[in-house]
Amino acid sequence: MTTDPATHHFSKDGSSTLYSNQFGQYYHNPNGAVSESKHVFFEIPKVPSALIEDRSSLIFFEIGFGTGLNFLLLLDLFLTNEVQTEVHFYSVEAFPVSLDMANSFNFGDFLTQPELQQIIPDIFSNLNPGTNNFIPIPNKNIHLHLFQGYFDELENIDHKADFIFHDAFSPEVNAELWSVECFQKLVSISAPVVVLSTYCAASKARASMAKAGWKVARAPGALGKREMTLTSLDESKLSGYKRINESRLIERFDSGDFE
Repeated sequence: MTTDPATHHFSKDGSSTLYSNQFGQYYHNPNGAVSESKHVFFEIPKVPSALIEDRSSLIFFEIGFGTGLNFLLLLDLFLTNEVQTEVHFYSVEAFPVSLDMANSFNFGDFLTQPELQQIIPDIFSNLNPGTNNFIPIPNKNIHLHLFQGYFDELENIDHKADFIFHDAFSPEVNAELWSVECFQKLVSISAPVVVLSTYCAASKARASMAKAGWKVARAPGALGKREMTLTSLDESKLSGYKRINESRLIERFDSGDFE
């Protein structure tokens, strides 16, 4: 397992992003890394309100730890709102960034708790193949379970996910993470009321979701993107968003429209 040969850039909102020379794509929207992550993975699926609900635990699963930005934003919300709920954040990363690269990020400039920035280099400096368990903030009930490897190598997780951040590189360059098999595996690790959010709005990806049993809806995209996708196993979780005809998508998938 090697690090991703990436180069550092500043997106248009001033926050760090990387360009993957391996995949030929940016890790985050070049129009705004932090802005897009907040919109796609927090505002649209309503994560901030879930964090302050009276519940015993809240479970997140992420495909594509990448720069660690989504986890940092969650940590910032956790501390700022003095969350008492036990939080577990599972993530998978096949090509971790180098420690030098992790030290170059400026995400702390965009956090209410800027000191959290140092957590990302600390994570990458202690990362090993397989599952790595971290308690990033001493005496706080938030846990990171970071799997260094490929998603299809991950056998299971100890909890069922309430939220899934699907943040892989696009279907054009990373098709296996947008396949029916991938979304079926995500079903197996999900709670019945799980909400999955992703920046991707490609019909083929949505068809794979529908084929795997997900209910699919359109949501407003971030930073110039017309749409993103919100899905759940429980259609009531998609209330307020325009549903997609899953049966029609499945018919098109089965007839080979997306091959």
